Amino acid sequence: MEDFLGEFLGTMILILLGDGVVAGVLLNKSKSQNAGWIVITTGWGFAVFAGVFVAAALGAPGEINPAVALANIIRNPADLGGGIIRMIAQFLGAFVGAVLVYLHYLPHWKETDDPGAKLGIFSTGPAIRDTTSNMISEIIGTFVLVFVVFSIFAPGLDGNVPSPVSALGPFLVAVLVWGIGLSLGGPTGYAINPARDLGPRIAHAILPIPGKGSSDWEYSWIPVVGPFIGGAIAAIVALAIAIPF
Repeated sequence: MEDFLGEFLGTMILILLGDGVVAGVLLNKSKSQNAGWIVITTGWGFAVFAGVFVAAALGAPGEINPAVALANIIRNPADLGGGIIRMIAQFLGAFVGAVLVYLHYLPHWKETDDPGAKLGIFSTGPAIRDTTSNMISEIIGTFVLVFVVFSIFAPGLDGNVPSPVSALGPFLVAVLVWGIGLSLGGPTGYAINPARDLGPRIAHAILPIPGKGSSDWEYSWIPVVGPFIGGAIAAIVALAIAIPF
């Protein structure tokens, strides 16, 4: 129960703050309108930091990402049942977080004419639409996320000495996500998290957003499948080179 509630609330906070910063930058008559990519990537970094701490405070691992949950299952198959429960909580939390963003910016939707901007608040989309390259981008971005997260929290090589930075883990993961956004986010908007994209995209499809347009389901599988593949590859590589856990 602690894992479910923690991952649900942690992912909800992640999306509320992450999609919230995008809404502030893109929606008309917002005080942060046109603040730019640096603000968006920084806001997402802070969103990860906040979400991880909320999840951890309730006794959950603080994955807030089904791709990370899958990678942990690959490294520890005995955790299959718990991992699936956490994934469900993460998808639900992402949906609820997106609904809260909609409510928070309620008067701004009708003031914004661009349906693409409205979709971009809830889900990612490619700068250049190319299935193969978009998939590669999501795989690489998520590989970097999961592999470096494993490295941050790894104990010493003898398995007994805690990593000197593990206590700073949530801060470092936030910086990592910020760095991924700055360096690798340009091609696809760096979903690197299946729940982060699918949950809010479903919210976009359901919510009565004025002039919202299509939810772009044709692209929607890439930011789900790509991060799962990237996370799985990171777990396999971590096992192959014996990063301790």
